Amino acid sequence: MKSRILIQKGIDDFYSKTSEETRLQIGLGPLEFERNKNLISRFISQKPSIVLDVGGGPGIYSEWMAKNGHTVYLVEPVLKHIKQAQKRAKKAKFECIQGEAGNLKFENNFADIVILHGPLYHLQDEKKRNDCLKEARRVLKPGGILLGFAINYTASTIVALIQGVIGHSEFFSMCREELTSGIHDAPKNMPGILSHGYYYKQEDLIKEVEECSFEFLDIFAVEGFIWLDKNYFESQSNPSKQKILMELLKITENDKNLISFSPHMMIAAKK
Repeated sequence: MKSRILIQKGIDDFYSKTSEETRLQIGLGPLEFERNKNLISRFISQKPSIVLDVGGGPGIYSEWMAKNGHTVYLVEPVLKHIKQAQKRAKKAKFECIQGEAGNLKFENNFADIVILHGPLYHLQDEKKRNDCLKEARRVLKPGGILLGFAINYTASTIVALIQGVIGHSEFFSMCREELTSGIHDAPKNMPGILSHGYYYKQEDLIKEVEECSFEFLDIFAVEGFIWLDKNYFESQSNPSKQKILMELLKITENDKNLISFSPHMMIAAKK
């Protein structure tokens, strides 16, 4: 397969050099993975549905949905991820398409659900984000569901405070820009951080979705604030403590005053 760069080169380089496959297996990754599946499950029908997994990376979620009987199309711009997804698709039977969120190669009223796993992370330009949302609406059937995952505008700042690095001038400059404009550009001397992105305030995410003619349904914290537990990893390995943390997450997942403590959030909307 001939390589095509369909997104900003810095983002393509970032994903080409890092492992999105293993990210969900370490740190807060397992919590994010299980929560994303839980949240998606609330909106995906038990009957077979047509699902577009847009920006779905190496196909981890596509594989899961396909194994549950859904017809899944993974649309992903990074060639490395497409090749990884194709290996999964041999067993799980889903289609892999190298493409862009703003130019989906599907007819109108095609899908039951469109999941935006990556586009809202990366598109710094509001018009391009709107193009992405409008394309999602176009290909959805009437009454179809949009599930959009976004990074919170507070994400880097909270981590910096916890890790004691907010005093580093370049890191603070990055955080300040995220908090004020939503624009994320990683310092060049700090490898391993997402290179370019857009970090949302929840009210701005809702506004953008509604301005693209969707009916807003709800917004959810993905990890919530349970990861702030001083003994989080110890608690996660203890069934009784883990149960308490997950109950806390469940009862606060829609609390608009607490969602900003969650690194990621998911918006649900209807065509």
